[in-house]
Amino acid sequence: FSLRKAPLCLGSCPNYCRSKTMCGILALFGLPSAEQARKEVVDAAKLLRHRGPDWSGMYCKGSTIIAHERLAIVDPDSGDQPLYNETKDIVLGVNGEIYNHIELREKLEERAPGKHTFKTKSDCEVLLHLYAEDGPDFLSKNEVLGMYAFVIWDARTGNYLVARDPVGIIPLYIGWGQDGSVRVASECKALHGACKRYELFPPGHVYDSLSETRKSFYTPQWMDPSYFPTEEIALTALREAFEKSVTSHLMSDVPYGVLLSGGLDSSLVASIMSRHCSRRVESDGREPAYYPQLHSFSTGLEGSPDLKAAKEVAKYLGTVHHEYKFTPQEGIDALKDVIYHLETFDVTTIRAATPMYLMARRIRASGVKMVLSGEGADEIFGGYLYFHKAPNAAEFHEENVRKVKQLHLYDCLRANKSMMAWSVEARVPFLDRQFMETAFSFDVKQKLCVDADGKKRIEKWVLRKAFDLPGSRAYLPAEVLWRQKEQFSDGVGYSWIDSLKAHAEKTITDQQVKTADSRFPVKTPRTKEAYLYRDMFASHFGENTSAADCVGWQDSIACSSAVALKWDKAFQGRADASGRSVLGVHEAAYDTSYKTASQSSGVDAAEENDAKRARIA
Repeated sequence: FSLRKAPLCLGSCPNYCRSKTMCGILALFGLPSAEQARKEVVDAAKLLRHRGPDWSGMYCKGSTIIAHERLAIVDPDSGDQPLYNETKDIVLGVNGEIYNHIELREKLEERAPGKHTFKTKSDCEVLLHLYAEDGPDFLSKNEVLGMYAFVIWDARTGNYLVARDPVGIIPLYIGWGQDGSVRVASECKALHGACKRYELFPPGHVYDSLSETRKSFYTPQWMDPSYFPTEEIALTALREAFEKSVTSHLMSDVPYGVLLSGGLDSSLVASIMSRHCSRRVESDGREPAYYPQLHSFSTGLEGSPDLKAAKEVAKYLGTVHHEYKFTPQEGIDALKDVIYHLETFDVTTIRAATPMYLMARRIRASGVKMVLSGEGADEIFGGYLYFHKAPNAAEFHEENVRKVKQLHLYDCLRANKSMMAWSVEARVPFLDRQFMETAFSFDVKQKLCVDADGKKRIEKWVLRKAFDLPGSRAYLPAEVLWRQKEQFSDGVGYSWIDSLKAHAEKTITDQQVKTADSRFPVKTPRTKEAYLYRDMFASHFGENTSAADCVGWQDSIACSSAVALKWDKAFQGRADASGRSVLGVHEAAYDTSYKTASQSSGVDAAEENDAKRARIA
């Protein structure tokens, strides 16, 4: 489409505002000689250039290198990284967005008047000054709202920090070189050639080289195992909290849009965006936006449920809608590239990521560089169909928390890497830190799939009810607001998953599956589809390397945790990611004859070495 004919939502900002950059970072500390390693790092950083094709930057001095591949979202002509303090002895390499950076700057000025001089309009520069003011514990002392992964090098002390946002929206890996260096990267492909051992850097943690400690900097009350909220929330409070989150995610100086599947979560995001994109959120709505028309994007097979629903929502909201159709063969042809970019062999993730990956390419070609998406709602509110089988409120809540803590291994990884494969940034307002504190603060019974009288009701009832307003105040049509949950890999068209299984059946032999535990002794594939993905993964990253250790892997039904799989005897032998595996809940469920093999590891989980398991907590 033409930007002249159909302008997109495009934020604007006053001079003090931010220069947002999603990107790829690669940092090496403790090198024998940074200058001698420079060419090696330049080459390795090129493996991350899809995350930041707009510009490359590097700090290279002494024993430290910080390389940065930039995707400019705001103020594209400046804000290149790494970023430096006034005296250039503190260096920051960051991938992310700090949504409350203006508030953080103002509070910093109140505490230390005139002490800190900001050199750029970057929202991320505030991290440098908070570190300079509050030291290595600055993330515990300040409420930093956003999605981020960063490194800070302090040349004054020879100390460095590594940190990742509380949910793990932004990917981050840490490895150890044979030369004794510590290496940090946005994707493990930039570490794979130089590090025999590397691992996921855990969400919500900071590593301080001076104390040689890695510790949590944010542990909300809702993560406490003993916490169980019982106070009801007003629907208005829940609605206002989410609306605040969505609007805080709209800051941008490039064309942006929304991923619209036609399901509840993405449709709510789109509805709120459509209400606010005509005014500049950067000026609290005081000024009109340059490009007030919201663009929405959907993908699916011909005749898919999502395409139909998304078109209805787009018409209702008045968005400029873009519908991208793909064929099963086009998806199958892309599988090896998808696995390379996502760095996983998890079946659920690959099924959902492939259509997203194909759509991202089309979105980027349209000129859009940033989108909002609905990830996280199903984990927070119990939206997956297996939640209908939760034994009680306590186990429902425990599963909510467990699923959020696993998001960095699955949905966050998918949303970030499938979009960033084509240099498109995905923001996820359901996973806003403040919104999650609200969403986990109220009586769990309001989330259950049964009411106070034990009568069945639709999943995510409380979220739907919060946005169920009459007449001109309605956010969505009733048929969309109360539409049954469809997982993305199902919603793009049921024949997508069926085609993947059929392709695997033709490609992988019975003998390969029979001997899978010998070739892949940990995280052993038990189905032909799982084996196909693991084989493709091995072609990129080796058979049983650190890359495989970083992959999330568990038995699951309809995206459940392995724990929830034990909720119902009917789940046994039906451990498939599709929502259609939940018999008696999904309207088009597989019949009682459907069976599938477990995909659990080939060794007992209790006996696995920590280095051979993806860290979940």
